[in-house]
Amino acid sequence: MIKTYVLDTNVLIQAPYAMNCFENNQVVLPVAVVEELDDLKKAGGEKGENARKTIRLLEQLRRAGNLLEGVELEGGGTFRIEKNFVDVALPPDLPDEKKDNRILKVCKGLEGASEQKVILVTKDILLRIKAQIIGICAEDFITEQVRDSDKQYRGRTEVYAPDDAFQDFKKKGIPADKVYQTDEKGNLIKPDLEENEFLIIRSDQSNKKTHLGRVQGGIIRKLDYKKSAPYGVTPRNVGQYFLQEALMQPAAEAPLVIVKGPAGTSKTFYSLAVGLEKLLNHPTGEYRRILICRPNAQFDSDIGFLPGDEQEKISPLMRPVIDNLEQLIDSSEEYRYKDERELQGKIEEVFERGLIQAEALNFIRGRSIEKTYLIIDEAQNMTPNQVKGIITRAGKNTKIILLGDPNQIDRPFLDERTNGLSYASEKMKGSSLCWQITMKVEECERSQLALDASKRL
Repeated sequence: MIKTYVLDTNVLIQAPYAMNCFENNQVVLPVAVVEELDDLKKAGGEKGENARKTIRLLEQLRRAGNLLEGVELEGGGTFRIEKNFVDVALPPDLPDEKKDNRILKVCKGLEGASEQKVILVTKDILLRIKAQIIGICAEDFITEQVRDSDKQYRGRTEVYAPDDAFQDFKKKGIPADKVYQTDEKGNLIKPDLEENEFLIIRSDQSNKKTHLGRVQGGIIRKLDYKKSAPYGVTPRNVGQYFLQEALMQPAAEAPLVIVKGPAGTSKTFYSLAVGLEKLLNHPTGEYRRILICRPNAQFDSDIGFLPGDEQEKISPLMRPVIDNLEQLIDSSEEYRYKDERELQGKIEEVFERGLIQAEALNFIRGRSIEKTYLIIDEAQNMTPNQVKGIITRAGKNTKIILLGDPNQIDRPFLDERTNGLSYASEKMKGSSLCWQITMKVEECERSQLALDASKRL
């Protein structure tokens, strides 16, 4: 049965290609949405860019036929703009002047005018609630949705291996088909291991025998950088051993690293430590700089009004990065804050020498970034479209590190299943070029209070 999907503006602002995602069904765009696109076409940042991209797609469809009568879509089905149903009655507490309610009128009118099922597609939760109130079926745009957070790829697991396999582990590794797990009933099961997945390997004969490894080409191999101490930092838990391994690998082996986890698990701290190790302590020539970006949910609308140049405008967003640099550049906990001016001078010197640069996410678009150690902090506040744009910007010998906590999203219309960090994690799972690790709550190293709060709150 053919369905009619009515699209809200926020769907197209996040995914301009959305109109081609509904197979052989009808896609309808209310005039109210066209007006909103017109209002947004001069906006800055991703919102304006995607509005303009959508408008260009609409122009292509206009040239193909009459948009009021309907034109065929590349992905199948038809597309048309609906200008009728302005007189459809809504409950008195839903005023006509609101564009959201005008969209609801179109949905109500279409439902009464045909026998086809009408579905409103919007990322606005409140609009979906209002649609349900008046009896309209409403859904989120699910094309970019990934699995529920508790089922998403974590990049790590535990397995058992025959005791005799432990003898040659460091030299030969262990074939991945030799390890196993157990279910709740104690039955042996073969794990479905991904390329580059990190493993805690336990002997099936002794609880004291444990190895840390990584899947590579069907073999579980030892960690290459287990004994490293980048910029004087040593791992304090299993998650940090895995994190260190992924970060220390050269860009040719691990050009993309995705790190998810709660606050205080040293995601940013460790990423900076490895970058500084490669640039300052033991310059390898791999990278010419560390580039840090930190998405901000209000960047497009608010940051432009702040005084100063780009660096001065984004400095408030970089404060968490500065906090980590203070701990790394002056590693002595006893004397670190004795001379605040000297510490600030050391931080400024790193930036003045161009070893570390901070840029707004907007200015990454359209560039090709080479020989760069690129850290995207708070990546859970990126859209899938943004994260695709970032990863496809990677030039030769560039390493991209996406950091974030999918449970702490500040951006409207994103959630644990639709944010760019989770999207990239699921889509890049199994790629030999992508290394992933999800840190656990109990691996919080910020403080005892932070650890306790992470568990309790």
